[in-house]
Amino acid sequence: MRKLSSILLAALLFTACQKEKATVTPPATSAKPAGEVAVTPESKLKTNATINWSGYTWNVKAPTGTAGPGPNYWNPANVWVDANGWLHLKISKNPSNNHWECAEISSTQNFGYGTYQWQIDGPIATFDKNIVLGLFDYSGNDGRDEIDIEFARWGNSAWPNLNYTIFPKAGDPPTPASYSTEFTSPGGTYTTHRFKRTSTSVVFKSLYGFYNDDTNLFLTKTFNSPGTSISTLSMPVLLNLWCFNGLAPSNGQGVEVVIHNFKFTAL
Repeated sequence: MRKLSSILLAALLFTACQKEKATVTPPATSAKPAGEVAVTPESKLKTNATINWSGYTWNVKAPTGTAGPGPNYWNPANVWVDANGWLHLKISKNPSNNHWECAEISSTQNFGYGTYQWQIDGPIATFDKNIVLGLFDYSGNDGRDEIDIEFARWGNSAWPNLNYTIFPKAGDPPTPASYSTEFTSPGGTYTTHRFKRTSTSVVFKSLYGFYNDDTNLFLTKTFNSPGTSISTLSMPVLLNLWCFNGLAPSNGQGVEVVIHNFKFTAL
């Protein structure tokens, strides 16, 4: 287990270094208290579209060529909101260029202390080993000021597929805090995932079905400060569906996830 934990931590650290690596302007080194505007990831500026979803405006990632994480190709056509108001994120192979193309949105609004919740319909428990779905807030400073829920095996089908990670605020030691476990979905494809961020803790929760309380809770993990460095910044929320290391799905199949809603409840 210690060896596996070390490998998983190394994978998480590597992944953090890949997130927006080529496209981010680092923020100022001094941390800002929650409620102040955080530095905006440059990747948000490399867009050609916005969408309205769950009561917020979101930028759709559409860089020229490849960009992190991955690096990957990103297609704004792989992001849309349907007539029910549900967000669709898709990975697909473009027959015109044979590129696997991914999907990402980032909020135009910044969020601080409070509860972040997503309700998801999709095969997240059975993803190919090279597929990653990320739900997170992130300042744009690689390896810093980030809180993640990620469904990913990081290229190894033997690794657990549900990951909670906290990257430290600027100025603290660079080691992230993380927890990974195997996730199955015996009750269908509807799941709810949330975290509550305060100045002293981050509490992650995952549930079977769509619930705003703790009904059908199957996993919770608490990280406390001191011990875990928790960002004090207000930051954008991002959702992305992408290929680990830019690798094609090993099963050769695309994937689509539907996020019914995102809900933020401020403290």
